[in-house]
Amino acid sequence: MISVIIPIHNQADKIEACLDSLLAQSEKDWEIILVDDGSTDNLKAVVEKYKNIIPAEKFKFFSKANEGSNPTRNFGFSKSKGDYLLFCDADLIMETKMLMTMKQALEKHGEASFVFSSFKYGQKLFKLFPYDIERLRTMPYIHTSSLIRRADFPGFDPSIKRLQDWDLWLTMMEKGKIGFWIDEVLFMTQLGGGHISRWLPKAAYKLLPWLPRVRNYNAAVEIIKSKHHLN
Repeated sequence: MISVIIPIHNQADKIEACLDSLLAQSEKDWEIILVDDGSTDNLKAVVEKYKNIIPAEKFKFFSKANEGSNPTRNFGFSKSKGDYLLFCDADLIMETKMLMTMKQALEKHGEASFVFSSFKYGQKLFKLFPYDIERLRTMPYIHTSSLIRRADFPGFDPSIKRLQDWDLWLTMMEKGKIGFWIDEVLFMTQLGGGHISRWLPKAAYKLLPWLPRVRNYNAAVEIIKSKHHLN
């Protein structure tokens, strides 16, 4: 079974499209672990709607005080049962074959601890590339929403506030775990929500170092580099 773990904070306007894309999956052996990280919008009303659509054994909802995405993901993991894990952002919309394709790829590639794909941010294509340790050591390029073997998942570091995906894949790399790239676009993220909403064109990081978003990003990069001895 695939445990789809969704941390959510004030994204009631995004989660319906995410859940609808899950309901449309060709792979049916899944459970949803939706964890409200202290939202103040109308999320609970949306949840009540889906409680009438999704069987209770497949849809678990938890609400807790706001702690941030990594503690929320870890909480969701503690409530999950699946052999495979997908940490799904609340603004993500899956292609119908996403779960099936990822599960089949993991079953075929026993050497891999996780599989990842290309994706779109709105209409912008993030065309990725095969798993490469040296490339991973120099840049974050693998999205959090990848399918992971439960037995190989080390947990998210709750002290990391940004670039949590990069930190996770580096941690797994250091434990000898590798990934496998699926050369397909399997999901898109909705505009205006989630961590990737902070995305800026690559040139901005060279030409606009004084921007607060660029300064914050660069500071986060240094935290990851220091933790993983990448300097």
